[in-house]
Amino acid sequence: MISQKVAQQSLRRLAIQSPSGLTLSMAKFATPAAIATGRYMQMRPTSTTPNTTDPTKILAQQRLKRPVSPHLSIYRPQITWYASGLHRITGSIASGGLYVFATAYLVAPVFGWHLESASIAAAFGALPFAAKFLVKLGLALPVTFHSFNGVRHLLWDTGRFLTNKQVIQTGWTVVGLSTISALALALL
Repeated sequence: MISQKVAQQSLRRLAIQSPSGLTLSMAKFATPAAIATGRYMQMRPTSTTPNTTDPTKILAQQRLKRPVSPHLSIYRPQITWYASGLHRITGSIASGGLYVFATAYLVAPVFGWHLESASIAAAFGALPFAAKFLVKLGLALPVTFHSFNGVRHLLWDTGRFLTNKQVIQTGWTVVGLSTISALALALL
């Protein structure tokens, strides 16, 4: 308790005296109360060069000298990004389609729609073969790709197939398996 009072008194004496090197260096730091009340303004020294050009031009020149960050247009496309992006897209398509159909099935009686299995099967059966094939392929491809790529991610979680060569091989394997299985399902 006494040490606190001594420290406070010495700090008060130091603040009252004429500015010394210590108080000038301490003036750079704002007190929390000054920051909280908004009475503190940080000051920086001005430029030493007598340049009176437009500041927006200076900023544009500085930006031109900065390094360009890597962008998708710089990198060579790889199977890993395509597989990652397609995994997210196919998951959204599969789950979104399920939600849309489930919602439509729930509100069908209110609007008088017939979404029973018999009416869907009859409507689908009336389609020509090419249309049936495209509908089934459109439904099967996202689900098969997402499923096989999900197995690939589960294998990665176990610590397997993580070298660059293995990642590329498993990526093309997933593409091949999902395409073959989707075609097989569409031809059923």
